[in-house]
Amino acid sequence: MSNTEQSPVVWSPSEDTLRNSRMGQFKIWLEAQGYGPFEDYHALHQWSIDQLDTFWAKVWDYCGLVCDTPAQQVLGSRDMPGAEWFPDMTLNFAANLLRLADGEHADREAIVAYCETRPVLRRTYGELKADVGAFEAFLRSKGIVAGDRVAGVVTNGYEAMVGMLAATSLGAIWSSASPDFGSGAILDRFGQIEPSALIAVNGYGYGGKVFARQEEFAGLVAGLPSLKCVISVQQLPGEAPIAGDLVNTWEEAIAFGAGQAPSFTPQKPDHPVYILYSSGTTGKPKCIVHGNAGLLVNHAKELMLHGDVGPEDRFLYFTTCGWMMWNWQASALMTGAAVITVDGSPGYPTLNSLWETVATEKVTHYGTSARFIAGCRKAELKPAKDLDLSALRVLFSTGSPLLPEDYDWVYEDGAPGVLLGSIAGGTDICGCFVGATPLLPVRRGEIQCRFLGVDAVAYGDDGRPVSEGRGELVCRQPLPSMPVSFWDDADGARYRSAYFETFPGVWAHGDFIEFTEHGGAIIYGRSDATLNPGGVRIGTAEIYRQVETVAEVKDSLVVGRQIDGDVEVVLLVVPAQGQALTEGLEKTLKTRIREGASPRHVPRHIVEVPDIPYTRSGKKVELAVARLINGSAKADNRDALANPEALDQIRERFRQAELLPA
Repeated sequence: MSNTEQSPVVWSPSEDTLRNSRMGQFKIWLEAQGYGPFEDYHALHQWSIDQLDTFWAKVWDYCGLVCDTPAQQVLGSRDMPGAEWFPDMTLNFAANLLRLADGEHADREAIVAYCETRPVLRRTYGELKADVGAFEAFLRSKGIVAGDRVAGVVTNGYEAMVGMLAATSLGAIWSSASPDFGSGAILDRFGQIEPSALIAVNGYGYGGKVFARQEEFAGLVAGLPSLKCVISVQQLPGEAPIAGDLVNTWEEAIAFGAGQAPSFTPQKPDHPVYILYSSGTTGKPKCIVHGNAGLLVNHAKELMLHGDVGPEDRFLYFTTCGWMMWNWQASALMTGAAVITVDGSPGYPTLNSLWETVATEKVTHYGTSARFIAGCRKAELKPAKDLDLSALRVLFSTGSPLLPEDYDWVYEDGAPGVLLGSIAGGTDICGCFVGATPLLPVRRGEIQCRFLGVDAVAYGDDGRPVSEGRGELVCRQPLPSMPVSFWDDADGARYRSAYFETFPGVWAHGDFIEFTEHGGAIIYGRSDATLNPGGVRIGTAEIYRQVETVAEVKDSLVVGRQIDGDVEVVLLVVPAQGQALTEGLEKTLKTRIREGASPRHVPRHIVEVPDIPYTRSGKKVELAVARLINGSAKADNRDALANPEALDQIRERFRQAELLPA
């Protein structure tokens, strides 16, 4: 069966979209300058990787990005790692995100912040810029200078945006974590980068419950001797602020600098703006440093061209400040759109609540996780029938592969008219390799395309592109948002080891991917979690695709058990409410996997467990469970997990099933 037969078209762009979307207009603009002509998106993509320097220069110009000193060329060195983007340019990251904050746009909404513990907050672009200037003045008064780290233990709301913009305006480096992280997990991150300033909430609300954290965060302050100041945010209005000699309240900080404008101090193109973190489930997280110009131009391409986000739009991405999607969401400010932030539980007070917010706020671009969409499908929600979603044009999904059945739900009951943009990349590039475009149809179960300027292919073990089928996702040419470094990695050894050891000079991302005959992509999970029963490579997502469409299954996880020189596939199942793992359900699962995937995919063991472990950014923790079942002595970093108790429960169930020694 061909890929085309497997993947029917479920959405097609109109003639108006092909011509008048921002990517359509970009294509026409290029052709007017003598480039192309481009028959379709694929021709445009081929040109973008054949003429890499020209392409990125044109993105910069078309998207209206601003700099103080222009670059003389786009790429100096093309080495990977070590590509040199926009040499000799000077620019400011925050100046670009707030480039539409003056003039007629000043009175438009910039941030609409929803949370469980405070009223909805609305701020215009003019008000946002004023608060950024005020907060920057406060930071400067405390001795914060360019290159210092400003850390936030913050919720996805207004203060996080102001803090990041103020920090990057003066040339400091922003790094954030979610307040539901354990203090040990936060110290594992911030202890490495030694911040000079800390913005911290006094607690947070989640699922209708309140979690006061001021005492724990006072302990966090004590564990960060590099701090010069602490700013306490009243996320819980009825609770005391964080105590300590270094502490000012948020209101005091803003009042101190009232009337001061942001400095927008120019920096070099590779000057760090963000430090993000790997999940940290196998030890202290890697500190991934992202640079000024490269991150900016890549986010402009992704949001404005691929996402079709502009000044008239309203953009909501459900995320926390511990996930790279927060940074991606923040860059939507450069488009002039209103950014609607939501903090709290996606299922509170009901699973329909986020959809209700989308309807109420007339959101045009809504982003969520594949897991959330699957949850809506299983709960048989029908937002398309119950709510007015007429403003919604694009629905983004990321975090894990989106099942074909979830495409069905979106186009039947979710939001039938939207471009369903499944996007995939990672913290490592704070962006995407593959994802959505308004210029191509959406096919069931497939990501639409390689992104412009991304020379992504699937490699076999021999380091050559596979002609068909799946392989390792690699990128053969530099991408501007590849990290400028890892923190405290002076010789770059850890950076090279992370991405360039498998195929020298080529970025290996760690995903198992197939590119289809019409240019789409299917991701089969992390390649480092690939199973090899009988020597056949299997991506775990191939099994999830079968299991998680079974109504009796709430969640699942797949690992490989090493035995007698081979690998047994072990499937962990969390039954849906009121269900149990019966012989009948086991038979159903095995039959579904055998028929939908192959006999090789059928698990040797199926074990019922009460919960599946997840990272705090919502990704299944396969490797920790694989180490557990294979008797590894290597300790996992439990603070990095959202629900570490799940590992203990799994260990007990494995022992009961005699898959582990008693």
